Amino acid sequence: MGKSVLFVCLGNICRSPLAEAALRGEAERLGLEVEVDSAGTGDWHIGHAPDPRAAAVARRNGVDISGLRARQVGPQDFHRFDHIVALDAQNLADLEAMRPAGAKAELSLLLDHVEGREGQAVADPYYGEEEHFDAAWADVMEGAKGLARKIAGR
Repeated sequence: MGKSVLFVCLGNICRSPLAEAALRGEAERLGLEVEVDSAGTGDWHIGHAPDPRAAAVARRNGVDISGLRARQVGPQDFHRFDHIVALDAQNLADLEAMRPAGAKAELSLLLDHVEGREGQAVADPYYGEEEHFDAAWADVMEGAKGLARKIAGR
């Protein structure tokens, strides 16, 4: 039986789609059966493709995220997913506040799955330059590898 993971950032056009792509790739590499999705706590980008700079950094790393579309996290997600993984503390707090009673999802920060980086955020590259997207990709890859190891029981 596979696990399911939802990555959540603010708008679902930068960090969370990158994290979704990173975990998909890592799960495939390890032969893990994992359902992966991403969403945002905000609603202003619903239906939009990832930020072109996020798509570019993914493409430079051999991943196509252009087909992804932003959506907003909802109460049903807390029952559907085993893990809901926030990209920063504010989104984690927002998720904790909206978590319905009886929800099965385990909440965490992505970098909680990287030894020595617990409690750290993946910095939002939205207002930055290309190098900020490269840094976000490096962080989500590191987090995805740690999360995949956890899911695999390693």
